[in-house]
Amino acid sequence: MTESAETRQDAPGPARDGSGEAPQDPAPAGSPERGTRERRRLGYGEGREALLRAAVRVVGRRGLRHLTYRAVAEEAGVTHGLVVHHFGSRDALIEESLAHAIRVSLSSSLLEPGTGRPEDFVAGLTEMVEEDADGQAYQYELLLEARRRPELLPQVRELYEEYFGASRRELDRILPQGASPALNRVVFAALDGLVLHQLTGIADRADTEAGLAELRSLLRLLGGQPAAERD
Repeated sequence: MTESAETRQDAPGPARDGSGEAPQDPAPAGSPERGTRERRRLGYGEGREALLRAAVRVVGRRGLRHLTYRAVAEEAGVTHGLVVHHFGSRDALIEESLAHAIRVSLSSSLLEPGTGRPEDFVAGLTEMVEEDADGQAYQYELLLEARRRPELLPQVRELYEEYFGASRRELDRILPQGASPALNRVVFAALDGLVLHQLTGIADRADTEAGLAELRSLLRLLGGQPAAERD
């Protein structure tokens, strides 16, 4: 990937690591800097996942340009060196945090409950937006950054292909005739917009629920189900 303004060096200076940050001597014991944030030891197998969650929170709250080793270390409450050890480069940190975001989003099975019932489709979406606001904001941040940095497009497309696949499989269960790629994209775009509006405060939870009720009603009509089954 190309370097961001945050990581670019235009003149000689101190040696920098993959995050673009100049190494700093550790603060002496008892100093104010060391006291501002206690470092903690992560359990075996916990480290990488904890750092990925911290990376998602950093991007969701502050934007992708603030994603550095040091910011992730501070968010996770661990040493800067531990982040370097696990990821080695900022690009690797971005790629792995995106893969983590995909896993978390799809694990809830909101898009693919597997029942073929319209009322189960994306059930719990409003709660997901509230409980995982940083994770959702992270994905939109990456989407916007890909417009400025085309090298990020493959990761973003991978994210959306995962979503498109899950939604189409569930729509194929709901609709006897199945869902065309265009219909699938229209349905997912509606869901994406509802999430974005609730996340940014353009709409509230009640607005999202009302929109979902209308979407499910449309799916029932397309599937030939009686109108009496509407929410």
